[in-house]
Amino acid sequence: MKTTLFSFQFSNLLGTVYRRGNLNFTCDGNSVISPVGNRVTVFDLKNNKSNTLPLTTRYNVKCVGLSPDGRLAIIVDEGGNALLVSLVCRSVLHRFHFKGSVHSVSFSPDGRKFVITKGNIAQMYHAPGRKREFNAFVLDKTYFGPYDETTHIDWTDDSRCFAVGSKDMSTWVFGAERWDNLIYYALGGHKDAIVACFFESNSLDLYTLSQDGALCVWQCDTPPEGLRLKAPTGWKADLLQREKEEEEEEERETTIRGKATPASEEQQGKVKYSRLAKYFFNKEGDFNNLTAAAYHKKIHLLVTGFASGIFHLHELPEFNLIHSLSISDQRIESVAINSSGDWIALGCSGLGQLLVWEWQSESYVLKQQGHFNSMVSLAYSPDGQYIVTGGDDGKVKVWNTLSGFCFITFTEHSSGVTGVTFTATGYVIVTSSMDGTVRAFDLHRYRNFRTFTSPRPTQFSCVAVDSSGEIVCAGAQDSFEIFIWSMQTGRLLEVLSGHEGPISGLCFNPMKSILASASWDKTVRLWDMVDSWRTTETLALTSDALAVTYRPDGAELAVATLNAQITFWDPENAVQTGSIEGRHDLKTGRKELDKITAKHSAKGKAFTTLCYSADGQSVLAGGMSKFVCIYHVREQILRKKFEISCNLSLDAMEEFLNRRKMTEFGNLALIDQDAGEENGVAIPLPGVRKGDMSSRHFKPEIRVTSLRFSPTGRCWAATTTEGLLIYSLDTQMLFDPFELDTSVTPGRIRAALRQRDFTRAILMAVRLNEKKLLQETLESVPWDEIDVISSSLPELYVEKVLEFLASSFEVSRHLEFYLIWTQKLLMAHGQKLKSRAGKLLPAVQFLQKSIQRHLDDVSKLCDWNRYNIQYALAVSKQRGMKRPSEPLGSEEEADASDDEDSLHLLGGGHGDGDDGDTLLV
Repeated sequence: MKTTLFSFQFSNLLGTVYRRGNLNFTCDGNSVISPVGNRVTVFDLKNNKSNTLPLTTRYNVKCVGLSPDGRLAIIVDEGGNALLVSLVCRSVLHRFHFKGSVHSVSFSPDGRKFVITKGNIAQMYHAPGRKREFNAFVLDKTYFGPYDETTHIDWTDDSRCFAVGSKDMSTWVFGAERWDNLIYYALGGHKDAIVACFFESNSLDLYTLSQDGALCVWQCDTPPEGLRLKAPTGWKADLLQREKEEEEEEERETTIRGKATPASEEQQGKVKYSRLAKYFFNKEGDFNNLTAAAYHKKIHLLVTGFASGIFHLHELPEFNLIHSLSISDQRIESVAINSSGDWIALGCSGLGQLLVWEWQSESYVLKQQGHFNSMVSLAYSPDGQYIVTGGDDGKVKVWNTLSGFCFITFTEHSSGVTGVTFTATGYVIVTSSMDGTVRAFDLHRYRNFRTFTSPRPTQFSCVAVDSSGEIVCAGAQDSFEIFIWSMQTGRLLEVLSGHEGPISGLCFNPMKSILASASWDKTVRLWDMVDSWRTTETLALTSDALAVTYRPDGAELAVATLNAQITFWDPENAVQTGSIEGRHDLKTGRKELDKITAKHSAKGKAFTTLCYSADGQSVLAGGMSKFVCIYHVREQILRKKFEISCNLSLDAMEEFLNRRKMTEFGNLALIDQDAGEENGVAIPLPGVRKGDMSSRHFKPEIRVTSLRFSPTGRCWAATTTEGLLIYSLDTQMLFDPFELDTSVTPGRIRAALRQRDFTRAILMAVRLNEKKLLQETLESVPWDEIDVISSSLPELYVEKVLEFLASSFEVSRHLEFYLIWTQKLLMAHGQKLKSRAGKLLPAVQFLQKSIQRHLDDVSKLCDWNRYNIQYALAVSKQRGMKRPSEPLGSEEEADASDDEDSLHLLGGGHGDGDDGDTLLV
């Protein structure tokens, strides 16, 4: 752990699925790209996984443009900063600043150009990657025309023209080239701001949609092939004329000033548009504004989202209503359709909700929603497969660490959740809440099976469960008492009194039945759960205690106090063994409305959450700051500091305020400048009801509310203002050799394999610690020799091989082969490894997590196949009993063949990563 503690890298972002911005489907239609704050998450709907790209923008992401081949993406934030990102290698290729707020970005269908809308102009750039150049973003043209902000872009299929909608109720059609009969064309006909505009397939016909729910259908009198290039003038014309005279002397008399355009084409008129029809969505006359729209050109499907949470599906150009559904009562911010037209993605920023709807079968492909308010607490399951989070919205969510999705939400609490924890079995979640209840949830049946309450109403601030899972404790914030219940009966066993301030933290000793309670009365009390609930020790602190945690072996106690110190105690002897001063490491920022500097405000900040690493050598600390610190316990020094966010859209991020915001009339942050935007209040005329007068723009403050290390020791999680951040060890990018010398090379390892000296090859591969090479070495061993080779490995190398096997289970398909390796190693070295159980615990738990996941998948597949076989046998017996004497005719043969086909499809269609024709029973 000493060498790998510095190698934790950002791995994933859970708990936040959509904030604001536009949604995009990848070109294959199987993944959704969603902006989450200043990051971007890719939801793989086919493999049921979510992955956040390891890159950040300076502010919240405003819009994302995806190239037609799906390889590149342009991500633009609210400040106009753009990132050119490769989605293949997941890295930033170029950074650019557009010098203004960008509303939308769109690539041309041929991938050669892209257009951005900024203010009341549209700018066309050459798409990067077509040729080697120093600047990836080269401006081609700037288009003027609209008088107000531009809102939407759409291209024709042949990339010859594009349309731009504007808030001035007009839509402009521009030519991407210098066309002779189309320079620009302005379309009116609306009485509100344009939300979206779409070209028809292989045509210049146009659909425009405005905010008041009006749709105009425009017909163009010229096909796309009728656009003529404008003849060049000046020196270009002279150069072309000279070349043409040399090549074709016979056309010299028909050429006039370099124009080779026939006279018949010269007399043709300009491109003209005419309005065919106008339709209205809001026929009832309500104030339901249209907020987002998407159009699929091949199947002529129009999807529109409204401020009331309703979305419509229409078929154009006849405007036939297919579906009208509601997802919530909040505004739909973005709509997208995948390439096949089957799936529709809907983003709702008010709830932080992302839906993918399959409209033909009327079913959800994806339905995810984060916590409405901030997350407060988290806990890992004992095997590290799941994370449970509690939020101020009263919801308890359980997340799968492998897929990144929430698979169950408990809504029984009526107020904010203050603490969550797993029992030792991993199948029960216990939560405490400000509503005066402590609840236990069953992960087998997904129900609340126990509710613990106090004799008089109280607010619970923390919760803890002992290692047996029988005793449940919760600390009160107002009565300063600790309540103890029995999990089996639900009865209140005891009320512990003694603290003189609110209880801030509870923690059970992992090895003994002793409870540690931290309070604002500057003490930590140790309670013996076996010997009459009495206080065994009282630890006196110098300041209010904010958090308390035991080391995994129970031999040490860490306490965070209000004076920004972390003190370490020997709980057996009640002796302080060390302390860490963390005020300088917090480095809090200055809020926009703070009267004092960040240096002075940091004096009142402290660590509010603590967590030991899996091996107990380090402690993780976080609080009202953007930094998470890892300290070495024995040396009492800072090992590494993680910056969890660089998003300037959050408050308290910078140490110094921008002096340009300080005017003679006061701070500009006090003025709600976003009142006129789409999310704010807009009052065009007195007496007109439009918008919510109570809505205000605010910047949430960056902070870390809870930290937990995974039991496997491979990752740690933090609940922050941004969401649930996961940091893990990226072993693929890390070269970490083990007892390496010059005699260990890949060539010598392969030479040993050719000589069938497998033990020496494995030892050298472990010392080199190259994952691909170790995989090649282990898989070269014949399965019948694994037993002998496992017994010959030294004890120190067994731990390394077990760690490799645990990581390989997650990606490899050689399940049985690696299971044989695991079994033989544990059988041969199990007794010897017991003496080093503390250090080996993270590796064994990592191994258990990987095997348990495969067990769950295979058991579901087996149950499904067993059910199908029983069903097929029952159907065949029933038919045999009905007609035993009748010969099997053509009708019966057809029925039998249908049964066989259905059995084959049902049996082979559920293999998660296995062969489709394998039937497991």
